[in-house]
Amino acid sequence: MEAGSIAMSATTANAQILQFGTSRFLLAHVDAFVSESLASGASDKKIMVVQTSNRPEGRDKARHLAAHPHYPLRIRGRRDGQDIDEEKTVTSLAGCLIAAEQWPELEQLFIGTTTHVVSNTADRGFEVPDDDSPHHEVPASFPCKLLKLLHARFTAGRDGVTLMPCELVVDNGQVLKRLVLELAMRHYDEADFNDWLMSRCLWVDSLVDRIVSEPLEPVGAVAEPYALWAVKSQPGLEMPCRHPDVTVAEDLTPFEKQKLHILNLSHTYLIHLWRRQGLEDSITYVREAMAEPKLRTPLEALLDDEVIPVLAAAYPELNLDAYKATTFERFENPFLDHRLSDIAGNHEEKVKRRLAPVLALSTEQGIEVPTLTACVAGYGG
Repeated sequence: MEAGSIAMSATTANAQILQFGTSRFLLAHVDAFVSESLASGASDKKIMVVQTSNRPEGRDKARHLAAHPHYPLRIRGRRDGQDIDEEKTVTSLAGCLIAAEQWPELEQLFIGTTTHVVSNTADRGFEVPDDDSPHHEVPASFPCKLLKLLHARFTAGRDGVTLMPCELVVDNGQVLKRLVLELAMRHYDEADFNDWLMSRCLWVDSLVDRIVSEPLEPVGAVAEPYALWAVKSQPGLEMPCRHPDVTVAEDLTPFEKQKLHILNLSHTYLIHLWRRQGLEDSITYVREAMAEPKLRTPLEALLDDEVIPVLAAAYPELNLDAYKATTFERFENPFLDHRLSDIAGNHEEKVKRRLAPVLALSTEQGIEVPTLTACVAGYGG
């Protein structure tokens, strides 16, 4: 028997993916991909969810997940010109543990069966309070919880794991790696452990995208048909599942750029047009904006005549016309009430992050973009 191995029940023996977070996004994204991969016979790993916050509602949700590991996922939206409204059953969960109440079971599982870790711990999930430590019985923060588990696995003589954070942070795998290594040096200062973290664990960058519009009670979610999990390849990477919406690529930059400079740029340019034309009182939702020629026509012209030619020159490997078509279908989703007012926040900053870089690229390439130039200039760019 391998050092550190433990006896496992039939229900946890294949719970090899440890998931930090009970968000409806993960329920409709990673968990749904793993479910379909299992059903097709392409993989055999199931997911053990870990609930980590101190919020009572979070623990209530975790108990519901433990009681209902099979839950509905409703897909509502538009794909390939067709309206879709269907329900699937996600069957990838082996169970759910509450970290604050079941730490010994969690640690035993991590040492014994875990091969992959996924996470989506919200906007501040990587933050560590000054008084937090992996030496606490149950650390407060996700990074210290993760470090405590990794040290227990290392001490048990087990091999490393593959860590695949899904937080919306550029280079999220490397950011998490640096953070955990800094904490390890501060709290353990063990050269062998540091080497194990760097050489035996894989820290994988990924980019995720899917609108998960609402929860279903007590467990479940409503999501659009479109989904993406783009994962950066590296030597030794073994994916925990196989699915058409999961892509392994050598470089995530093109995926990040097309999302930022087509989808996000389009949202921001719609707000520019919506305000300039005084349509705030008559048009409320993105789908309504896409049905209004005064908004849709100039948006299409900006993309077709300026943005896509610039991006195509910089990233020739991408099918930008197809991505634009998919983006417009997502905007047209008849089931989604996406308010323009919600997109309008921090508008000037969004112009700088989403439009101005395309203008800078156009200058490097010698491509004229008069509409984009005028729009950015209007916000001091």
